[in-house]
Amino acid sequence: MTISFLHQLFSSLKNQDLYGRYITLNRIEHHLEKLNEMFDVNVEGFSVLKKPIYSVRIGKGPIKLLMWSQMHGNESTTTKSLFDVFNVLKDSPDKTVKKILESFSIVALPMLNPDGAEFYTRHNANEIDLNRDASDLSQPESKVLRSIFDEFKPDFCFNLHGQRSIFSAGKRNNPAILSFLAPAQDKNYSITSNRKVAMDLIGRIHDALKIVIPEQMGIYDDTFNASCVGDTFQALGIPTLLLEAGHFPEDYQRETTRELMFKVLLLGLDIIRSSSDLGSHHKFYFEIPLNEKLFRDIIIRNVLINGDVRDIVIQYEEVLKNEIIEFSPKIESIDSNVKLYGHREIDANFKSMEASSELSVGNEIVYVTMNNEKFSLLA
Repeated sequence: MTISFLHQLFSSLKNQDLYGRYITLNRIEHHLEKLNEMFDVNVEGFSVLKKPIYSVRIGKGPIKLLMWSQMHGNESTTTKSLFDVFNVLKDSPDKTVKKILESFSIVALPMLNPDGAEFYTRHNANEIDLNRDASDLSQPESKVLRSIFDEFKPDFCFNLHGQRSIFSAGKRNNPAILSFLAPAQDKNYSITSNRKVAMDLIGRIHDALKIVIPEQMGIYDDTFNASCVGDTFQALGIPTLLLEAGHFPEDYQRETTRELMFKVLLLGLDIIRSSSDLGSHHKFYFEIPLNEKLFRDIIIRNVLINGDVRDIVIQYEEVLKNEIIEFSPKIESIDSNVKLYGHREIDANFKSMEASSELSVGNEIVYVTMNNEKFSLLA
């Protein structure tokens, strides 16, 4: 599958109704009902607040893939991408798409944490991070995922997430638009055969996408944590990939990243289907830069404050209001010579400025005025 072909598929078959950051169970149930007879949609269990947790099963091929989205309720981009992939599998007449359906049996959980999605929080209704509950299995949502894993016995797992806008790909001025991880499966970071497969697959996906987002993909630190789902499934011998949708410049609704993750998913399926030597080229994985936390949403440089020159660092706080996510610009720090990158940078040129509220850490400022020019800080 070429990148241009995937762009054509996305443009023609994306789910037009799912948009923005606030994706809840109510918004996806309508689309689950519209899936045709190719799909088997079931309720696999219930959340803390008794909301249904749905599975979508498609294909009858020999390769078994399990993937899940919105384990963290406020990480919705990959859910949109999943429904775009469903549309392609349902409606595309392309021969390669048909081969995917012939090659795979897929189980997808499009929203593992419907309570967290409703409240737009990372945690579930019991304030538990489901991605730290793999050992205890204390939550109903965790038990649903593990029971499906045990029953389905997948050959591959895709763990779908979204990441904050603070991440850079390496130590350079490049945002991590997509990030990956082949999780460790023990404290020795052993490079086992199944982990090699996950690394190789990530490397090939990275290689295909670097023509559109060069040097803007990163790898997460692989510190082992037995409580994490990916580490647990990797330890059980199943090649498991963490796939993270990050921030594309000025794309706070994550619609551009949505398309990129759509491409990641279909590339992954096509590479698995067509490759007989996965695992043999895993060393390319180590050429992808590690993620660093070197970005902030806005940095106003060289502001004169009480005779001192300071940089003002602003990070958006995501706030749910009337079923819309608003981005509140909050002052994170006021310091000199800040060694961070801003997705947006404003130079005050060593002059003072006026702001919509007091320049104090924690305050929201929605605009600043310099030299009689007003700058809105809203996303």
